[in-house]
Amino acid sequence: MDLKAYQFTAAEEEMREPRTVVMGLVQNSIDVPTTEPFKVQKQSLIDKIEKICDMAGESGVQILCLQEAWNMPFAFCTREKRWCEFAEDLETGASMLKIKELAKKWDMVIVTTILERDDVHSSTVWNTAVVVGHNGNVIGKHRKNHIPRVNDFNESTYYMEGNTGHPVFETKYAKIGVNICYGRHHTLNWMGFGLNGAEIVFNPSATVGELSEPMWAIEARNAAINNTYFVGAINRVGTETFENEFTSGDEKPAHHDFGHFYGSSYVASPDASRTPALARNKDGLMIVECDLNIIQQVRDRWGIQMTGRHDMYAKLLARYIQHDFEPQIIRDPQL
Repeated sequence: MDLKAYQFTAAEEEMREPRTVVMGLVQNSIDVPTTEPFKVQKQSLIDKIEKICDMAGESGVQILCLQEAWNMPFAFCTREKRWCEFAEDLETGASMLKIKELAKKWDMVIVTTILERDDVHSSTVWNTAVVVGHNGNVIGKHRKNHIPRVNDFNESTYYMEGNTGHPVFETKYAKIGVNICYGRHHTLNWMGFGLNGAEIVFNPSATVGELSEPMWAIEARNAAINNTYFVGAINRVGTETFENEFTSGDEKPAHHDFGHFYGSSYVASPDASRTPALARNKDGLMIVECDLNIIQQVRDRWGIQMTGRHDMYAKLLARYIQHDFEPQIIRDPQL
């Protein structure tokens, strides 16, 4: 278990007291082989996360974010529909009941990203982040906006793009957003949470080294700078193998594993600083105390939001989505 703690401090102000919040990031591996019964696999992860949540609560964490699909193997590479059994109701599912219990126990807000079974709409499955309040209540949910179609990320076999926009959840401790996994590659997705007033945006993820590790240390940090909020980047850890071989249309031989989920979770500040990362190959809990006054101090200094030309961007995007869009290209008359 990799346990690390850091602090971001703001400059002292005359008119405002410090506004500190303690966030926690959790990265974890699976402990039970993917060939075991689903109930055994799921309960093993619920038990593991309960221990880590208790550790976070004892350490004073106020807002805790878990990794994407923490309560199951990241089996979407297989395209086997039986893994849909892990989807659950957001009020009564086994994982949700435990998370609500832990949130109330520790007076802690918990962000949990799981497969949602939407019984109201033909039992559709969504990849959904649920924000559970400090009283154990469900504040709200956000469904993953961007679904990858690259390498072994065969997620569109199970669920499609979300329909909840860019909600920001006002909790006891801070206003938070959740940019799930692949959404971190989309600049405007980060912007959406900022425009809606987020102070912290979590990025619960499951990504592997060969594909994305060169980008990992950059994207969340850039988002924190560009949008002037804190970002908690969380990645899964470990290598998960599956009984049946699978291919993904990438000309590689059939294989049994997705690759190595490299952990390396970290927190980025709007002032361009960041914490070191958690380990690449261990379960981990990162605890970070942030003074949210940094946000306004950076905005006053840099004016990035104030000088944004959102009216101009909106006009360009309105034209771009039209079928007869013509790019604004000024051609050299000498060509």
